[in-house]
Amino acid sequence: MNRRDLIRSIAIGGATIILPPMVLTSCEKGSDPGGNNNGSGTDIKIDLSLPANAALLSAGGFLVTSDVIVINSAGTYLALSVTCTHSGCNVSYNASAGNLPCPCHGSVFSTAGAVLNGPATSPLSVYSVTKSGNILTIRK
Repeated sequence: MNRRDLIRSIAIGGATIILPPMVLTSCEKGSDPGGNNNGSGTDIKIDLSLPANAALLSAGGFLVTSDVIVINSAGTYLALSVTCTHSGCNVSYNASAGNLPCPCHGSVFSTAGAVLNGPATSPLSVYSVTKSGNILTIRK
């Protein structure tokens, strides 16, 4: 066996050992790096007294943080995944229509996460929101 064949054998053997576990774990449920799984146990805290979060002080205001869109809907706070289930673009909030349109392919979602207009067929994940004083806690 010459040096070229030896290096090739080592490279193929190494790839065979390393790649299958990486591929298999990337497909596991709960491995979503965007955090779009309901009930994953991650809390997001938003301090409403900070200027960066001032948009949430008025009805119709929203902000995006940690892959979550947080909306002030007439004094009720809502939190949904910001990632469109069709192609992964970020949705926005249309306060006058009370829905979440996706700019990429025209999907529209309700504030409850339901698909109002396709091509998306799956709803947005919805997260629970609690308020204590000036702090919103979003449970992902």
